[in-house]
Amino acid sequence: MIIEAVMNLILLFPGDSTDEGVVRLTGRRRDHMLAVHRAAVGDELTVGIAGGRIGKGRVRKLDDDAIELAIALDADPPPPLDLTLIVALPRPKVMNRVVAAVASLGIKRLFLINSWRVDKSYWKSPRLSPDNLRLQSILGLEQGRDTVMPAIELRRLFRPFVEEELPELTRETAALVAHPYAAEECPRDVRGPVTLAIGPEGGFIEQEIASLTRAGFRPVHLGSRIFRVETAVAALAGRLK
Repeated sequence: MIIEAVMNLILLFPGDSTDEGVVRLTGRRRDHMLAVHRAAVGDELTVGIAGGRIGKGRVRKLDDDAIELAIALDADPPPPLDLTLIVALPRPKVMNRVVAAVASLGIKRLFLINSWRVDKSYWKSPRLSPDNLRLQSILGLEQGRDTVMPAIELRRLFRPFVEEELPELTRETAALVAHPYAAEECPRDVRGPVTLAIGPEGGFIEQEIASLTRAGFRPVHLGSRIFRVETAVAALAGRLK
């Protein structure tokens, strides 16, 4: 019996292994498998090794502390999107959703950057801790049935990042910046690598758009609607790729 649920893939790590082909899961994953999957001995669930292959795990033992699965991996993870994403640091609660969405969409490189409309207090949030960013990435991978973690980098200084790093980062890519007042509509189904910048709620200010334009970015829009950051990430990624 193959069970479908919110956790569409159980992500496994090297420390989960007991014997060859057997893993022992505790904590959040065990609790989710019992409460949501309602896992029982003999059930099969989709599993994947972090950074590696995907397959099935058959429940072979349940106890008060853990679930044991016999695993067989026979498929590669889905291909990544050929998209590097640059996002002005959103509000802490929104940031969790953005990181999880990035991971579930298959985006493998994310820069969280400063901009004029980013509140300084956001940079002090514990949600920017490596442990939380890793957890949100795991939640996204579990949703998207993927195993490859995104690389997440923080840049607290806008100008040095745009002037010193972006020229090399965007070399041989289509560089686009989402801007609700741009003259050009966002293209569709772009072949080849894309670097996409998305501002905070309210967008980048005009001076920042000018700096990004000098760095080779083309301002583009998605129409007359104004989206939340996490909605814009999904809408633009789907349209471009």
